Amino acid sequence: MKHRVLRTFAAGLALLAAVCLAGCAGYRAGNQLLFRSDIRTVYVPVFESDLYRRNLGELLTEAVIKEIEQRTPYKVVHSPGADSVLYGRILTDGKGVFAEDQFDVPRAIEYSMVVEVRWVDRLGNAVMRSAVIPVDLSVAAAEDFIPEAGQSVASVQVEVVRELAQQIVGQMEAGW
Repeated sequence: MKHRVLRTFAAGLALLAAVCLAGCAGYRAGNQLLFRSDIRTVYVPVFESDLYRRNLGELLTEAVIKEIEQRTPYKVVHSPGADSVLYGRILTDGKGVFAEDQFDVPRAIEYSMVVEVRWVDRLGNAVMRSAVIPVDLSVAAAEDFIPEAGQSVASVQVEVVRELAQQIVGQMEAGW
């Protein structure tokens, strides 16, 4: 009689545990809450650029790949057969005088860049987080630099590229 009660109690306990654990089957934690669960891999071809500055597309592509790997649960693959593809095109970049002295010598210069981004799934459907955001998203970043302080166009370019990569990956977050 004791064994029968113990078996019934154990079976009931096992059933309760199974029901409780089944409720947590779809639970996601951490940064996985911010990103779509139906996409696991992203292919990022080199960002296109018709500008005269060399290697800008490669520099931005590398920064975006690093940002995706660090901030998202997605795995970047080198195959167009991935779950999704993130296309990018550098539209403009430029320098402008931000401040000059009394002799019209530039003292502070602004460097800016605008990038168009399109994220599609394997079937070519837009994957962006909201219908409000257009399929072709323009992202812009600008940084000031002062040549007299030892800053150069190359150093500020790296900073603008890093900022753009953060903005692009931020757009990959799922909508609430």
